[in-house]
Amino acid sequence: MNKKRLLASLVALSLVATLFAGCKGSNTQTPGTSEKKVKIGLTTDEGGLNDKSFNQAADTGVKKAVSEFGLEYKPIEATKKEDYQANLEALVNNKCDLTFAIGFQMEEAMKAIAAKYPDNKFAIIDTVVDAKNVESLCFKEHEGSFLMGVIAGKMTKSGKIGFIGGKDFDLIQKFEVGFDAGVKSVNPTAADNLINRKYVKYADSFGDVNKGYELANQLINDGCDVIYHAAGGVGLGMFKAVKEANDKGKKVWAIGVDMDQAVTAPEYAGIILSSMIKKVDTATYEASKDVKNGAFKGGTVITFGLKEKGVGIAPSSNKNTPKDVLDLVAKYEKAVVDGTIVVPAKLDEIKAFAPKAIQ
Repeated sequence: MNKKRLLASLVALSLVATLFAGCKGSNTQTPGTSEKKVKIGLTTDEGGLNDKSFNQAADTGVKKAVSEFGLEYKPIEATKKEDYQANLEALVNNKCDLTFAIGFQMEEAMKAIAAKYPDNKFAIIDTVVDAKNVESLCFKEHEGSFLMGVIAGKMTKSGKIGFIGGKDFDLIQKFEVGFDAGVKSVNPTAADNLINRKYVKYADSFGDVNKGYELANQLINDGCDVIYHAAGGVGLGMFKAVKEANDKGKKVWAIGVDMDQAVTAPEYAGIILSSMIKKVDTATYEASKDVKNGAFKGGTVITFGLKEKGVGIAPSSNKNTPKDVLDLVAKYEKAVVDGTIVVPAKLDEIKAFAPKAIQ
């Protein structure tokens, strides 16, 4: 073979190899190109993304993961029960790699969507969905609420303490019962009208601010001088009523929930004793990170309590709650963590709860 023919053959072989490589490379990632971004979807419960509480905490956790890991994020707000399944379906159709349902009210919608899309990944907050493609993220709200009860029981002057819940379901009753137990531990007399539910109100909503205002005024007029809420956006109405009462010369305190509400609702910081931190942001952050790292835990239930640092007391509590009360709270927290105190979680358990005196 002469040199011209050899050179022509080599050129031809080179062109074939280049074409082959080009065709193969059309479906593969070349060095230096960015990988496909993981997309997270989230649908809120009532109250929306800016409820200063539950939904906002969930949103904050995902946004942290977005910032740290370069994820994409698609949140949708629900305003009524009929939105739940439609929102979940929309996020699946939006090609989300993980879809969050925020709140126990979405349990049935999640069951339906998880069964319809078995190859998709989902996570739900505050309830258990038994499916291989769903991660259930739950909390021991009663343990964190117990600490709020200790604060309320020590801070009341009138001996009358109120509670406002969103919806009168098992999940919100955990807040109520844990709170009752905390009050009972340090002020049994004040606990009586919580346990018999005289000073317990439910808004049948997590977003009706006006209802929160109305119920809080009822409790204030009854003489309650400390009120704890577990009602999402409804709590903003409670804060407004408490602030107005103080502006008129009454001394009334509020206790927030889910986030440090003296920070998320700073206009009410002066009347908030503490907030029961429920680290929904930690749960959504960790689940998002797991999907990014290929470590999704479908078919599992992950529970966050005091021991796991999934619930607790707001950092801002020292602004309005005296040091001696906070020192006592820390002792009660240790007793719960080490098992000396088992906090009740159901209405039928609170009457039998025997307080343990801690000095």
